[in-house]
Parts: sequence; structure tokens; C-alpha cells
Amino acid sequence: MATLVLLRHARSTANGSGVLAGRSEGVTLDPTGQRQAADLVDRLAEVTLHDIVRSPLPRCEQTVSALAAARDLDPVVDDAFLEVDYGSWTGKAIKDLLGEPLWKVVQQHPSAAVFPDGEGLADVQARAVKAVRAHDARITAKYGDRAVWLLCSHGDVIKSILSDALGQHLDTFQRIVVDPASVSVIRYTETRPFVLRMNDAGKEFAGVVPPEPKPEENTGDATVGGSTGQA
Repeated sequence: MATLVLLRHARSTANGSGVLAGRSEGVTLDPTGQRQAADLVDRLAEVTLHDIVRSPLPRCEQTVSALAAARDLDPVVDDAFLEVDYGSWTGKAIKDLLGEPLWKVVQQHPSAAVFPDGEGLADVQARAVKAVRAHDARITAKYGDRAVWLLCSHGDVIKSILSDALGQHLDTFQRIVVDPASVSVIRYTETRPFVLRMNDAGKEFAGVVPPEPKPEENTGDATVGGSTGQA
């Protein structure tokens, strides 16, 4: 199966504002985010991308714009990777939400959290993982098992995908950190996903491209004793 590069959108005007932006209009990249987006061209220079998929929101569009242009790719826009619908919590200050009973549920038992007039985090994971699997199968069928594709989405969406790939219950997904412009990498196989990177802000990504398999090798098997790395 193909290899997935998960990219959280670069820093936005809402990040650090103390407000739960969600799907609010008018959220774009701030100056730091613009630099992070421009840097992606060099950060991922060693990785051949066969496709780019993104959330419809402007901050994701702006994040992959330069990268897509440099690779001559037309990103696929998929609503399945939209930010969480936080419902009536959207646009509210975080400090005003801390006392809400639901806040503790989001922190301690997120699989049961359903935002008022919005969606549940379990539903977010279901839609995102289903779509990831579909795109991965599509890209593998078109480009082969050594293909690499990039998905640009949002923090909680990416955390839910990583939680699934790690075989963790969604209730543990708050243990995962996904910073703006960070890269996480998953390689799916017929038997299990392999999580290769998480919350990576560096520039060395050549190792995420899978090598040509040896004839006797089952790419779905884990290496007993641990990976020996790539030459």
C-alpha cells in the first residue's frame, strides 16, 4: 500500500488566539504560517509526491499551495478531512469553555464527546479514517505500493487518524501532539499500519519512501527485534 504523509496546516491567525476557531470564516495563515508553508517545498524535497489531498478550509489550501505548484499537482479537496464541527462552541474563547461539563469529557473520554449542535469526535475519526483508506487504495492502485501522498488537514482530525493507526482507543488520542506544519507518516499494509513519524518538524524525510521489497519479504510483517533502518 502507499505511504501517507499527514501534514497539519501551518500556523493560522486563530492559533494562539485562545479561541476555538473550528470552521469559522476568515481564518488564514499568519506570517509564521506563511513562512512554514513556503518552507515545505524544501522540507519535502527528497520525497516524490504522487498526490495531494486537503481539507476545503483556506488555511489548508494556503499551506499546500506552494508545494503543489512546485510539484505540478492539483490537490484533491475532500470534505471528509474538514475541521471538527464544534457546533455552538465555534468561535468561543477557550477560557469560557473550561467550566463546561463537556470539557472534561473531551479531555478524558473523547469517544463520548459530541459538541452541541455539532459532531462527535468518534464520528470525526470514522469519516477521516474511511476517507484515508479510500484515498490510499486509489493512489496505490494508480501508482503502486511505493507511492507517497500527502494529506493536509487539522489537528484533531490528524490525531484521530494517528490514534487509529496506532491501534489506540480514541479515548487516548489527547496524548498525541500535532503542531502546526508538523508532519506525521503512516504506511498502510494489508495487515497493519506502520507509524513512521509523528509531529515531525524537521527536514529529513528521505527515509519515509519505501525501498524496493526483497522477493522473500512480506511488507506487512513487523521486523522482529526492531527496524534496522534504510541504507
